[in-house]
Amino acid sequence: MNSLNYINQGNAAFIDSLYENYQQDPQSVDFGWQKFFEGFDFGRNSEAPAAATASAETPQHILKEINVLNMIDGYRGRGHLFAKTNPVRERRKYFPGKELETFGLSEADLDTVFNAGVEVKLGPAKLRDILQMLEETYCGAIGVEYKYIRHPVKVKWFEDRMESIRNKPSFDKEDKKLMLKKVSEAVIFENFLGTKFLGQKRFSLEGAEALIPALDSVIQKGATIGIKEFIIGMAHRGRLNVLANIMKKSYKEIFSEFEGKNYDMDSPFGGDVKYHLGYSTDVDAENGNKVHLSLCPNPSHLEAVDPVVEGITRSKIDFKYGGDHTQIAPILIHGDASVAGQGIVYEVLQMEKLDGYRTGGTIHLVINNQIGFTTNFKDARSSTYCTDIAKTVQSPVFHVNGDDVEALAYVINMAMEYRQIFHEDVFIDILCYRRYGHNEADEPKFTQPVLYKAIDAHPNPRQVYLSKLLAEGSIDDATVKQMEKEFRDLLQGMLDEVKAETRVNQSVEMFAGAWQGLHLAEDEEVIQSTDTTVPKEKLLEIGKKLTELPKDREFFKKIEKLFEDRAKMVNETQTFDWAMGELMAYGSLLSEGRRVRLSGEDVKRGTFSHRHAVITLPDTEEEYTPLSKLDENNRFHIYNSLLSEYGVLGFEYGYALANPHALTIWEAQFGDFFNGAQTIVDQYIVSAETKWQRGNGLVMLLPHGYEGQGPEHSSARIERFMELCADNNIQVANCSTPANFFHILRRQLYRNFRKPLVVFTPKSLLRNPKCVSPLADFTDAGFREVIDDNFADKKKVKRVLFCSGKIYYDLLEKQQADNRKDVAIVRLEQLYPTPVEQLAKIRESYSKAEDFIWVQEEPENSGAWPYLWRKSRTEDALKFDDVIARLEASSPAAGYSKQHAVQQLQIVSKAFESPAGKKVKKVVKETTQKMAVAGAD
Repeated sequence: MNSLNYINQGNAAFIDSLYENYQQDPQSVDFGWQKFFEGFDFGRNSEAPAAATASAETPQHILKEINVLNMIDGYRGRGHLFAKTNPVRERRKYFPGKELETFGLSEADLDTVFNAGVEVKLGPAKLRDILQMLEETYCGAIGVEYKYIRHPVKVKWFEDRMESIRNKPSFDKEDKKLMLKKVSEAVIFENFLGTKFLGQKRFSLEGAEALIPALDSVIQKGATIGIKEFIIGMAHRGRLNVLANIMKKSYKEIFSEFEGKNYDMDSPFGGDVKYHLGYSTDVDAENGNKVHLSLCPNPSHLEAVDPVVEGITRSKIDFKYGGDHTQIAPILIHGDASVAGQGIVYEVLQMEKLDGYRTGGTIHLVINNQIGFTTNFKDARSSTYCTDIAKTVQSPVFHVNGDDVEALAYVINMAMEYRQIFHEDVFIDILCYRRYGHNEADEPKFTQPVLYKAIDAHPNPRQVYLSKLLAEGSIDDATVKQMEKEFRDLLQGMLDEVKAETRVNQSVEMFAGAWQGLHLAEDEEVIQSTDTTVPKEKLLEIGKKLTELPKDREFFKKIEKLFEDRAKMVNETQTFDWAMGELMAYGSLLSEGRRVRLSGEDVKRGTFSHRHAVITLPDTEEEYTPLSKLDENNRFHIYNSLLSEYGVLGFEYGYALANPHALTIWEAQFGDFFNGAQTIVDQYIVSAETKWQRGNGLVMLLPHGYEGQGPEHSSARIERFMELCADNNIQVANCSTPANFFHILRRQLYRNFRKPLVVFTPKSLLRNPKCVSPLADFTDAGFREVIDDNFADKKKVKRVLFCSGKIYYDLLEKQQADNRKDVAIVRLEQLYPTPVEQLAKIRESYSKAEDFIWVQEEPENSGAWPYLWRKSRTEDALKFDDVIARLEASSPAAGYSKQHAVQQLQIVSKAFESPAGKKVKKVVKETTQKMAVAGAD
């Protein structure tokens, strides 16, 4: 209920009740009353003459003071709704407005002096002056949203910072000339491209050219307050302009891309369109420091680059800047439609607040074209602003008129200061427009005739700013003309050089992977694999450190039993299960000075309660990490992630990209969950090297295996990864032993190149007593791409079963139970690059075999089979006489456990039938009947 209604009645009793409420909870009363009672308490507690009682002898005067205070609070909280931020459209009307009557005031009060002026540092002041100050601060070319921030110090920082100068930029003539120069370069560059390369897509910045002086300004500002490096991510609009005028990519190189003269017939890389490319450079700041800039390459999938930028930044914070995030900052440049529409933005914002992904705050710049492709903003979002997502993490938001070059530079500098002080995200919504359609050949008037009529008649930001500078005498017309002529001559000269050359070499050095060990040379007897073995004594020492719990702490009994069992593996059996094999891989790398980072949902314990890399004490919830005993420099980092695949996988890809010497791993809670991050897989992991010449050593762990858990938690979609394999782009493995998993993880760092690694990891095998490895497999041998049968008699073998992963143990059980020495089982551990030569040698060793059969538990249209069948057209070693699998299906797996059991039995039985299929119907029928009678589920 509005307290003003009561006060108008001069109800002193009501003031008393408000004061009582204020004493109990200051937030329970209006802002104006808070300020009034603050002053009342101050006066009552001072030694000044006796203060008035709360019963208020002059209620009308009190009312007016309260009204003015509420007006101040109203401007601070809602002034942005009335700011002059839109250069080409009338702003929507909001109710209530900011008329004096809204606050219980009138024009008759304008010359009345109010003590409320103290709140805005004016002292006792006329209402007219207070109002003018508020209008200039909150309703000019800059609108600010910050009052929802729950931290009073941050709120006060904004008020002091903005109100003291009324949000009025103050730049000297040299600064203004530099900003004019940068906005002129932006405008003229776009105009030059548009006239010289008619019809070619460039996704111009026209309408938002103020971005260029703003970026230049924040780089200079950052250099003065400790920033040594910026990591930038943006979509395609305006990218060429940023590359040329901020990143210092040569105009000549950009023109060569338009001319198609950077294409190399001999290059193994496919490349990408010019407005997706990245770049790195050093720029000289005015204070003499160098600032390193990196613009990340990006796909057309809007906002997909965001988590990659954050991952790169965090990686450099960890290994380059010693954990100090004040020396490096990420900048993300969004579009209005994408920042409001893409869920990845929310994921990235949440990540910034979490320990495993914190980067110290991001500067978010939104190029607000007020349209998405052809969609009006009213159809593109339900929120008032495209930046309202920022409020979920209490990030302040500036709304700035894109025609006001100085306002934008002023705001971005303030945002940089806020980031450095409070280490949090800041959003800047640049209200501008898109001069042309989605691309330069598009006709925007088809769908936005009114808007584009206004845009056609509107001067560009350079013209707007130039008029301002000429009017105030900051620059003269002759200087402007000379500046423009020199720049146009420079561009034309660069273009003339490009046209005169046959080919222009790219400035980015070609990525060249040695790829040693990926293939077996024809004249070699054995593959020359990377040495990943660890001496026995060292491995046992690592194992002992990992299995000893501190005596001075109390742990859950189940944890103590688990570690006792692990200690027996080290001290007695010297045979290790999957969890121990994995932990010793990490431990050995740490002991060798390597960095290991593992993140994903529930990775500390492990989805299947197998890893227990971090142990939580029962009473204090303190965490104990055994692996930390192997590294005094804290190089092991493991984080339970937020419930995100897209954002976290993108982050880890960026982390691995920036630090190729760290083992960076993302584990899916279940393997099929990676499809929530399919964009990162398609656009970065499998294609970044051929598109952008960027290698990456990221490891993806995807739990996989058909165990009756239904369609959702059976398949990690091996077939999807296999269809993405080409030109040695990634590694795909389905390891069946702890030792092989140990070696493939170590191999990832000890090769002299980096390739993404996808490993399909087990679930039930984590506790299968047969899925173990002896110590010798860790110390005497490396990774085995193919594992031959050691049970069958090669002289008697008539059938050879080839398989991968968990199905091996089902086949092994049948082979040994029936003592089938005439059937061999060969495991393909590395699916890609496929070890064709090794497979060929193994096939040759079975000279009496009549059948070579591929067996998989996935449906026939899934798993590795579609890839193998396709490659069999050119590789004899991959030609099989038959495939045994589930029938092709649209769903990954059956939802009924009985159906799953029957299907699994059918696969195993058929694999050992000779000829296949003769007895299987009878076996399946009998088994089904037995299960039905027993009521098995």
